[in-house]
Amino acid sequence: MGERGWPVTNLLPWATVPSDTFYTHAPDWTWLIVVYFFVGGIAGGSAFLGALLDLFGSRADRPVARIGHLIAAPLMPICGVLLIWDLNRPERFWHMMIQSETGFPMFKYWSPISFGAWGVGLFSIFSGLVFLGVLAEMGILPGALRSLHEGTLGRVLTALSGLSGIFVAGYTGMLLADTNRPLWGDTTLLGVLFLFSGVSAAAALMTILGLRRGHPATVHWLGRMDFYSSLLELVVLVVLLISLGAVAREVLGNGWGVLLGIGVILAGILVPMAIHWRPRLLGRMSVPSAAALVLLGSFLLRTVIVMASEGA
Repeated sequence: MGERGWPVTNLLPWATVPSDTFYTHAPDWTWLIVVYFFVGGIAGGSAFLGALLDLFGSRADRPVARIGHLIAAPLMPICGVLLIWDLNRPERFWHMMIQSETGFPMFKYWSPISFGAWGVGLFSIFSGLVFLGVLAEMGILPGALRSLHEGTLGRVLTALSGLSGIFVAGYTGMLLADTNRPLWGDTTLLGVLFLFSGVSAAAALMTILGLRRGHPATVHWLGRMDFYSSLLELVVLVVLLISLGAVAREVLGNGWGVLLGIGVILAGILVPMAIHWRPRLLGRMSVPSAAALVLLGSFLLRTVIVMASEGA
């Protein structure tokens, strides 16, 4: 048998192995990256949902929309700290955006790292400005800043925050797909998968925080968003696993497949969807229980995707 348990005949010229990505070196990412992917997905999804409620909802939706904006902006500095801390040379993080020889800004549209760094930076700016406007509305900051969330300027900034939030929610999956590691480099669906998972997790967190402050109709809308985004997440995940074939069987061995099936698909997607479909199953605990399971499933999804490939 070969080193990974494949028959020795697989090493013959006419034989095949699941993917040539198995011969690449792992980036040795730690749990900080898993948390970064999880937090970033929630940040982008929260800004997106908050923008939808602001731009297309009613006045009754405003309290929950504010929750989305209050979640999004503060999470981005956390993402930055997690990402920089995990770098082998964290003091060089600025090389992603600044050319060291000249000191001028640098944008490489062909590089997913450079493109993503600028995308995350713009999202941080837009969501941060909207965040300041929300704080002004709440009376925490001077009233002059209310225009950052009200009027024409506020609507423009809110739309830009929501659109860039979509990018941030799916960007980490696209970044993985651009590598040459098992599972990551064998599919183009990780960006879409992380996007739907991020929106679902954001809806779950906003639901928990909005149960007491939000209008019941708005919380119900969040539940529907959670249900449909979870459904799309499930469809994409199934298609991804089928398309990977032997790669999925190899990478998701040693317990990762069990965690994906039980922790993500069953506990994190199917059970919450069932609770949303029959909200009286657990009485008053139905909504928070479903939301908590969605958050757990979203975190475990990123854990499996990152750590299973790391160990392949």
